[in-house]
Amino acid sequence: MNRRDAVVALLALGALPLGALAQQAGKVHVIGVLLGPALAAGGIDAIRQGLREHGYDEGRNLRIEWRNAEGKFDLLPKFAADLVAQKVDVIFTVSTNAALAARNATASIPIVFTQVGDPVASGFVRTFARPGGNMTGLATLQGELTGKRLQLLKEILPSLKSVAILSNPDNSANALLLQEARQAAGKLSLNARVVEARNLGELESALTAIVGQRAQALVLTPDPLIFTQQDRILDIATRARIPVLGWNDELTRRGALVSYGPNTVAVHRRGVYFVDRIIKGAKPGELPVEQPTAFELTINLITAKALGIKVAHALLARADAVIR
Repeated sequence: MNRRDAVVALLALGALPLGALAQQAGKVHVIGVLLGPALAAGGIDAIRQGLREHGYDEGRNLRIEWRNAEGKFDLLPKFAADLVAQKVDVIFTVSTNAALAARNATASIPIVFTQVGDPVASGFVRTFARPGGNMTGLATLQGELTGKRLQLLKEILPSLKSVAILSNPDNSANALLLQEARQAAGKLSLNARVVEARNLGELESALTAIVGQRAQALVLTPDPLIFTQQDRILDIATRARIPVLGWNDELTRRGALVSYGPNTVAVHRRGVYFVDRIIKGAKPGELPVEQPTAFELTINLITAKALGIKVAHALLARADAVIR
């Protein structure tokens, strides 16, 4: 029996999955990766590592078409259309805006999303359990996490009465997040004031307003503009003695007082699981949307000391990382 006959026989017996047939036939899978924000090297490495763990090797059975908007939302529709024209097997998206651009570009190519706050509210899926359509992935539920972050900030600063929330109104994920933030602030007896910035010019004005209004604390919302300008934001806030609340540990390691959020590396690697299932024949509309299982609390004691803030030992004991 030759190799081809053996493969056919194994398929007939159900001993060889269809995904294995693609490997036998030497098929090269094409995955489009559409990035809204500029990912740190660790994020890109996590995607590549996840693919390798599922048996995909670039140059052998995989080609990746990278499209990185680096926070420039207006580029996303063009990049999404380009991936559709490339006839990729799956589009892997990072951020709500990237997922929106991909959805608008195709209703047939499967789309796996990551770093989407609420895919139901965004209209990407019908329900978490039964997504329907051509989209599935991981929901980070940033809106709900904002409430938890504000609780942590209040725990560190019991006398806190008001916070400024820096937000990009062009980011479609922020509407739900701000709604959740206002509700959480109300429960904590905090006055939450939203300060908007769409671009670098508006960001400078926003930071000037935050400092001029003597904000007691600054809450950063997940956004490419804010992420890429984090050093500028943190420098101004530190000099004005304003504690900053972030959404991931990188912000805290660079000078924010505290952050709480999903492990983004783990999120990206888990997103590849959906890519693998789809390539092996699963329908995205039948793969339930997942939520992150790993969350990290990071506290920067160097920043706390510089601001004259004493962090309770009980809270430090709960932290996943403490910057000393």
